[in-house]
Amino acid sequence: MYRDPVQSLESLPVLPAALRPLRVGMIGIGTVGAGTFRVLARNQAQIAGRAGRPIELVMVAARNLARAAGIVGGAVELTDDPLRVATHPGVDVVVEVAGGTGPARDWVLAAIAHGKHVVTANKALLAVHGAEIFAAARQHGVAVAYEGAVAVSIPIVKALREGLTANRIEWVAGIINGTTNFILSRMEGEGLDFAAALAEAQALGYAEADPAFDIEGIDAAHKLTLLAANAFGTAVRLDDVQVEGITALQRMDVACARQLGHRIKLLGVARRTDAGIELRVQPALVPASHLMAHVNGSMNGIMVKGDAAGVTMYYGAGAGSEQTASAVIADLVDVARLEGTHAAQRVPHLGFHHHAMSTLPVVPCGAACSSHYLRVPVHAAGDSEAMSDALAAQQVPVRHMALADMEDPGTGPQVLVLTQPVRQDSLELALHALEAHPRVAGKITALRVEELV
Repeated sequence: MYRDPVQSLESLPVLPAALRPLRVGMIGIGTVGAGTFRVLARNQAQIAGRAGRPIELVMVAARNLARAAGIVGGAVELTDDPLRVATHPGVDVVVEVAGGTGPARDWVLAAIAHGKHVVTANKALLAVHGAEIFAAARQHGVAVAYEGAVAVSIPIVKALREGLTANRIEWVAGIINGTTNFILSRMEGEGLDFAAALAEAQALGYAEADPAFDIEGIDAAHKLTLLAANAFGTAVRLDDVQVEGITALQRMDVACARQLGHRIKLLGVARRTDAGIELRVQPALVPASHLMAHVNGSMNGIMVKGDAAGVTMYYGAGAGSEQTASAVIADLVDVARLEGTHAAQRVPHLGFHHHAMSTLPVVPCGAACSSHYLRVPVHAAGDSEAMSDALAAQQVPVRHMALADMEDPGTGPQVLVLTQPVRQDSLELALHALEAHPRVAGKITALRVEELV
């Protein structure tokens, strides 16, 4: 693992690839990079035993060289120039854990152009620039591995690309953002409102000072694009994801969902239908008896339905220094095993070889069909029968209707509805008409219901 810090990479002897360590250059030495260094050092013998050769971190690019030296000591060559790592002849594989989508794209493309494999935990980079990066990797015959980019401790990319390779995947759905799941768990378990739960998440380090990336659903959308591409053999399509965060979610809806035997989770859903694929990130009701409803705190949970395997579920930490390092190093082990293999014999970047990729149409938002939860504010408790008639008149099929047990201060009675499956555009037209009904006292809240069966 370690070498004489006085030696430069240029002075190291050149050995046949099969006999020498896999030489790793890392860009970034923050939370994930530091965790990767620690786990590589602590478990080096076990990792080498699995990889068939040692894996050595030989070079690190960092903005703060003094801080980096405090982490890696004198055993690793340091530089403040990421492109030096990306292009250095003494580096076999570049680990990009700096984040962002601008400079990171340039570093990764430079590494690929110099014939280096790439490992990254940067889901935003691949969601935005994945098509370009994967095309460059094919051209140069190198691998781009990214298990750490999605639900870090859960090997879901490997499960889709390898473990479930015999299956025609019908859908992938999951809780893939730990910050929002922590917030929703606190709202459900402790009765907190959104602002209080967010403040607690920030105080505990689960949410950033600017949490928009998480609470608006953007982080989950980045991950969903990678899951969908691997599930369906289609391109990474971030712009096609319908994204809704949890900022507008009210404590009353969490309580009303519980009354109806459900819990609210922010789900990423990729579903294959006869009309194409649905791609959406939205808060949705899940039956309280369902396994997904019991994924709490900052944990992640992902379910996959295949035609042969049926429904499988994957659970684990969705963030953390060494949790992400676990996935990064698993990718490094895969890269270490590639020596001598032709690119056509490797596991494809997105699960399907490029010539077998398809362009599946994306189902428009309005054409998606699912059950819904409605909370209808009314002037009096006796107005629930009028709501039943009004929904029937708007051709919204009702599965269950009840009066809310609780009322927040300043609100009146609330009629709760669970619908049968209905098209989104039809529901929106019906709700627009219903809000004009004389018995309705305000804006109607609507959320999807996901049965996940």
